[in-house]
Amino acid sequence: MKRIYSVLVENRSGVLCKVAGLFSRRNFNIDSLAVGETDDPAVSCMTIVSSGDERTIEQIEKQLNKKLDIIKVKTFDESQSVSRELMLVKVKFNKGNRRDIMETCEIMKAQIVDMSKNQMMIQICDVPERTALLITLLASISIVEVARTGTLALPKCDA
Repeated sequence: MKRIYSVLVENRSGVLCKVAGLFSRRNFNIDSLAVGETDDPAVSCMTIVSSGDERTIEQIEKQLNKKLDIIKVKTFDESQSVSRELMLVKVKFNKGNRRDIMETCEIMKAQIVDMSKNQMMIQICDVPERTALLITLLASISIVEVARTGTLALPKCDA
C-alpha cells in the first residue's frame, strides 16, 4: 500500500537530513521525495511517497509527528489526491525515427523543449505511471539522460 505524506517543515538547514534519517533508522523506504518552499519562505513542503503495510504507514506518520522541525503532517492515498511528476528526457534521433519520437510526444502530451542537430529534450508533467510509460516507449531509441522530480501531490478540492 502506497501513502503520500505532505509534511510542512521549518525551512532551515538540516531538516531534510533529519527526516531522511528517520526513514533510514527505522528501515522505511522512500519511494519519492520532493521538497520546495511554500508561499511562506520560512516553511517548506516535503512530499514523501512511501509504501508498506498498514502498521508501517501508521508508524511513519507517528514518527514524523514527533519531530520538532515538523509543523504539520497530512497523509492521503493516491485516490484522495492529484499528483504529478516532472521529467526531462534527452534522446538521440535521426531522420528515420524523428517523426516517431514527435508522434509519441503528441500522444503522451509531452513537449519537445530543446533540440539540436541530433538530440532533443522532451518534457512531460503527468502522473508517475505515465512518465514511466514514456521512458518505456522511448527505450528503443537512444536515451541519453533522464531527470525526474519526485511526486508532488495535494489533496483533491472539496466539492
